Amino acid sequence: MPSTAPKPAQQTGITDLGRRIAARRAALGLTREQVGNRSGTDASYIAYLEERTSHPGIGSLVRLADALDTTVAELVGATVDQPPGRGSAQRDSELVTLSPQECRRLLSTHGVGRVAVFTPEGPAVLPVNYVVAGEDIAFRTSGEALLIRAAGTEVAFEVDHIDDAMKQGWSVLTVGELIGVTDGEAIRRLETAARSLPWAGGDRTHWMSVTPVRISGRRVVHR
Repeated sequence: MPSTAPKPAQQTGITDLGRRIAARRAALGLTREQVGNRSGTDASYIAYLEERTSHPGIGSLVRLADALDTTVAELVGATVDQPPGRGSAQRDSELVTLSPQECRRLLSTHGVGRVAVFTPEGPAVLPVNYVVAGEDIAFRTSGEALLIRAAGTEVAFEVDHIDDAMKQGWSVLTVGELIGVTDGEAIRRLETAARSLPWAGGDRTHWMSVTPVRISGRRVVHR
């Protein structure tokens, strides 16, 4: 019997469907057994969908999407090229302020954020793969990148999450000084903590970090 313990999404799923099921399950903090109970099946079937090539029927997909609080379109990747946030808002939506503690917790759950810097040509916002190391937010870039030239300046770092299926979402914004990481031991710790190589590829081996001096966040909820 396959394990029912939650697994990081990057460790499961050999097909698009399997990866999306695993990622959504991990985001909700559910075990395979819990998803199976919600969808009227068992953990071994959820493991099969995540770890094998499969073609479940529409009925199974509907039940699975309901169990994962999402839609069939999201689950099979039909909306991957559509911009998020186009769904109609619910009438009972409300914007609430997040505590600094909740902001830091949410920062640690993601791997892609945006760095906003000032350049001679004006402001620029750049997406990066990042890791949280203690109080710092760190990411890798290339030696010729704009972010290298922004070292020593104040920058903003933003991360967010949009759930079209539930018409919910949150965003966290931090502000601090951008510095280059040069200490060998610090670089080794960051390399160990990094979940993956930068998606953009190329020679991105220069670590940069931001130590937040201000942090704030908001979440859309339903009353």
